[in-house]
Amino acid sequence: MISDIVLLALQRATHTTLHRLTGELADLDLTPAEINALAILSDGRVRGVSELAAEAGARPSTMTSLLDRLYKRGHIDRLMLVGDRRAILIELTESGKAAADRIRGTFAELEQRALGDLPESAVAGFHAVLGALTEAAE
Repeated sequence: MISDIVLLALQRATHTTLHRLTGELADLDLTPAEINALAILSDGRVRGVSELAAEAGARPSTMTSLLDRLYKRGHIDRLMLVGDRRAILIELTESGKAAADRIRGTFAELEQRALGDLPESAVAGFHAVLGALTEAAE
């Protein structure tokens, strides 16, 4: 039965979640991909473009154009890696930190509403499924 296909259920949940998140964060005027990048950067760790792209599940070329938009809006800075002028590191600016904190908080609220009543074992099982799907797709 088609309703038993896990990937379809995951796609539907992802679409619904992205719609909810972009609605709750509409005043930030960010795309879902920009929201995702800022959410990843919200831990405060400086990353290279390739590392950020891998964490976001995007190609580096796609991530570069996304980062161009975030840079123009003042949400990120690009730093040159000492000893390698080709390597660029990405860090949040103050406005980027404010947006990323808001995004992380919105993610946490939605996650709590959705998963707060589930047992830890169910959430752990969900993470196991996501890990298996990610590995199979690589």
